[in-house]
Amino acid sequence: MVDGDLSGGPLITTLHPNSKLIGDDAFFQLHGVHAQNYHIFTPAPERDWAFVWGAQPWIKELPWANAAYNYNFKHGESGKLTLEFWITPFDYAPIDGPERAVISKLIENKLIGMSWAVLDYDGPEEKDYKGFWNLSHTEHMYGNADELVAFRLMPLEAKFQKPIDAHWSFKILDMDRRLLAFEDESTGKITSWRWDFGDGTSSTEQHPIHQYQKAGEYTVNLYIEGPGGKSRWTKVRNVAVR
Repeated sequence: MVDGDLSGGPLITTLHPNSKLIGDDAFFQLHGVHAQNYHIFTPAPERDWAFVWGAQPWIKELPWANAAYNYNFKHGESGKLTLEFWITPFDYAPIDGPERAVISKLIENKLIGMSWAVLDYDGPEEKDYKGFWNLSHTEHMYGNADELVAFRLMPLEAKFQKPIDAHWSFKILDMDRRLLAFEDESTGKITSWRWDFGDGTSSTEQHPIHQYQKAGEYTVNLYIEGPGGKSRWTKVRNVAVR
């Protein structure tokens, strides 16, 4: 369970405190929209790696999430399992897909809500249920983001950081005018920037605003330099205007 913006409150329909707001569409309007609940199978032979307890199963698909397993046992046997997975927390994850979704912005020192539970199920019957362990202040954390544990996002340790690393994002300011704002998100000590907008023009500003003259899909490069060396970040045909 993860609440990327600490919005708190119920994230499943049955724990909503106001019964007057629970209508026929409550599941689709509420369940997993502002905080997300993933059930990850360990292992998951002949089935999907997880199910999302909510109205937006698309959040467990690429490019939003993925998982990989390695284990040396069969069902009912003991052994060792290694599971690596990653997810994308959303401030808003609607049922109709990622087009209107809002990804949680994760930055150093930010607090997020997160908890997890281990459920021991060996089959569909009640007798197959062996236990429930969770990291939270209460077992109902699976449905109420108020009850998740606060985690602080720490900076990447220096030994894993590159001395200089280019990265950037963009926003469309005015599609009719094909006007875009580019934002440098590079790390390290930087002394120069050079943008190649893919249309034969460039800029040396850190955060340029650029207007494309023609519709199309453009490959944009950012080149940076500093005492730590050089770096480049490219988005291939990711910048599109009409």
